[in-house]
This record gives sequence, structure tokens and C-alpha cells, in this order.
Amino acid sequence: MRQFDFAPLYRSTVGFDQIAQMLDRALTSDTPQAGYPPYNIEKTADDAYRISIAVAGFSDDDLSVEVKEGALVVSARKAEEDENRTYLHRGIATRAFERRFQLADHVRVTGAVHEDGMLHIDLVREIPEALKPRRIEIAKPQTRQIAKDVVDAESVN
Repeated sequence: MRQFDFAPLYRSTVGFDQIAQMLDRALTSDTPQAGYPPYNIEKTADDAYRISIAVAGFSDDDLSVEVKEGALVVSARKAEEDENRTYLHRGIATRAFERRFQLADHVRVTGAVHEDGMLHIDLVREIPEALKPRRIEIAKPQTRQIAKDVVDAESVN
């Protein structure tokens, strides 16, 4: 696979380090793309999203959802199992995992719900008022008019 050099991008831009690092991570082939646990990302409204992760076999106490350094980190660690159990077939994976989702600026996690073996995490993008587009009124040029009841000082003297 091709390797891209982002050094020119670092030299000619200021404040875009996060984008370059994200591209670098996405294009690096040494990071395995884990398929466990499976998940969906859906858009529920114009500025609202939901991440649904299949977490069958995990309880609320086994799961952890936190936001740190601009990323949503979902992890799970199963408590010690009973060693007296003997499985004839074990198809439900309850191995520990950590899944990271890079969050865009102004995206905030509003809540998480664990139901029916699915962990649903709701997110919303809240753009600050200062960054929202606003319409600027175009003013008419002001013409200088002297009111009729005001006497010009030069004509009096």
C-alpha cells in the first residue's frame, strides 16, 4: 500500500494538526481494523446522530462510555466468569474490547442506553452562535439634511 507523507501539510498549515493526524491514522496499514463488536452509525436528525453497538453478554457494569481528547471511547471488560461452566459450543463473544470514534468539533454526547443487547449512544452537533451564519443588513447611504427648524450658524453671524 502507498505511504503518504503529510510533512508538507504540517509545514504550510496552522491548526489543522488533528485532521492530518486523523488521515495518517486512517491510512496507516499497521493498525488492524477490528470488526468486534459490530456497530451502526445513523443520522437521526439534521444535527443528531446515534451509534448502536452490539454488546450481547455484557451488563451495564461491564460497559464504559467516556469522552476524552476529542474521541468517544466505548470499552467493555467482562467480570470473571464461573470456571465451573463447561461449554459445548461458545459462539457469543464476551471478550474485552475498546472502540474509539473520533468526534468532530462541537459534537456532544447526550446520553447512552443499554437495552436488548445493544448500547445506543446519542450525539448532537451544537454549533455556537458565533459560528452560525448570520445575515448582515445592508444600510442605505445617509444623506446630509439640515432640519428646517435648525438655523445655520454661519447665516446668523
